[in-house]
Amino acid sequence: MADFILKKFLEAMSSERNFSANTLVSYEGDLKKFEQFQTKKNIRVVDSTKQQIEDFLKAEFDFGLTASTRARRLSSIKQLFKFLLDEDWRQDNPAIKIKLIRRERSLPKLLSVADVEKILTTAKSFGKNSYSKAMHNALFELLYSTGMRVSELVSLPLTSLIGNPDMLLIRGKGEYERLVPVSNQAKLAIKTWLLERNKFKKNKDSKFLFPSRSKRGHLNRELFFKLVKQIALCAKLDPKNISPHTIRHAFATHLLENGADLRVIQSFLGHSDISTTEIYTHVVDDKLKKLVLNHHPLSKGKKNR
Repeated sequence: MADFILKKFLEAMSSERNFSANTLVSYEGDLKKFEQFQTKKNIRVVDSTKQQIEDFLKAEFDFGLTASTRARRLSSIKQLFKFLLDEDWRQDNPAIKIKLIRRERSLPKLLSVADVEKILTTAKSFGKNSYSKAMHNALFELLYSTGMRVSELVSLPLTSLIGNPDMLLIRGKGEYERLVPVSNQAKLAIKTWLLERNKFKKNKDSKFLFPSRSKRGHLNRELFFKLVKQIALCAKLDPKNISPHTIRHAFATHLLENGADLRVIQSFLGHSDISTTEIYTHVVDDKLKKLVLNHHPLSKGKKNR
């Protein structure tokens, strides 16, 4: 797919559909994934057939991507081909009748408090110098303290931290704003990081808490995903089971286990529908069931009766 077409498509989505910057980034990433898949088969994206699009979605399903990620990728592809049709670059929309391959909804993988402590401790000392160690510490403390989405974390504006606040104002999906808590531990990590960050003039001129040389001016989310895997490995945890999203799950589950109200957790996570948040009640219920089965004297069978 020519960069010109992708650029025009994203511009159209921004102006006509008023998509947020984060949504546009997601769409761009989805379409580039599809392009990579087609390029391996020497097929131009604009020439794709219905079967080829379905082959891509099946490969994503087999790879184990969540239903929500696959649904977004299908939506991105459908929007692209609708745009190509409207602009007379295609005579049809091959994606219009494609439906998502469904998979049973699975419970989020649960990280224990001890697992999270290992990750936080490792992040604090992970890096070649004091600069990278301070940044990693601040990233992970903030992620677990707030339950933010990774895109929200890496693009945090510096102004959101003015005055050492107990709560951060986050602009999330659909440009909706919400308040999230900041722990004392996270505050200390941020304070240390700001001292390191501001040693460099180029950083002082940046509006982001975590500046970088990327075209968006802040830490790249893909690099952060890789960082999570590296730190999980150093913490002697299975990196396959750990991602920014599982740490977000841990934030919600640990709050619920300690008596937090589900509506409060919904607000912190930025879920528009309470049913999305309710999955955490199933995680806690499942953990309690295992606790009873493993430790209750009546669960051990006839041997103890």
